[in-house]
Amino acid sequence: MSSSPAKIALFIDGPNLYGTAKSLGFDIDYKRLLSEFQGRGTLLRAFYYTAIIEDQEYSSIRPLVDWLDYNGYTVVTKATKEYVDASGRRKVKGDMRIELTVHAMELAPHVDEMILLSGDGDFRSLVEAVQRRGVRVTVVSSVASQPPMIADELRRQADIFTDLVELRAKVGRDPSERPPPRERSEIRAPQFVQRVTGIAPRGDGDEFNR
Repeated sequence: MSSSPAKIALFIDGPNLYGTAKSLGFDIDYKRLLSEFQGRGTLLRAFYYTAIIEDQEYSSIRPLVDWLDYNGYTVVTKATKEYVDASGRRKVKGDMRIELTVHAMELAPHVDEMILLSGDGDFRSLVEAVQRRGVRVTVVSSVASQPPMIADELRRQADIFTDLVELRAKVGRDPSERPPPRERSEIRAPQFVQRVTGIAPRGDGDEFNR
């Protein structure tokens, strides 16, 4: 008797994935990326996290965020904060680790596998926590880039590590197509309101109702 498909949740650290793909010399095709992981089981959620700097009329990331929001992704954003460091230089603070961690812990009882697209070593404790709840964790990043984008402690903690370069043929954008908007933390953009999402998908096909 065949077993039911694994329930999967996808967590994408937007700036980190963008940087990893760029270091490998290609752009991500987010439609193909979604299809790739939908083919691995029952994809309950595909979260995409990015920080937005407010008070600017337009940002090149806005079209990407809007497209993702209408094409199967649950987009989570928040406004960044600017500050001046000890040297008098303006800096931008806006990581999404807390939001990603909270959603992952909430979803852990409902999934068999969590796929994390990030090389950030700060997620090691999160991976360990969901593993204790019986969830298998796949981390997607790269050791092929120079320097490697995956933190060693995160790679060691993951049940499965997949190098993004191995997925290039499946999730890379066709060079003849227009490249997607850049994912850069220093670009100014209007603030987006984070959407409150549930656990289970509420739509048909590859899109989720929001």
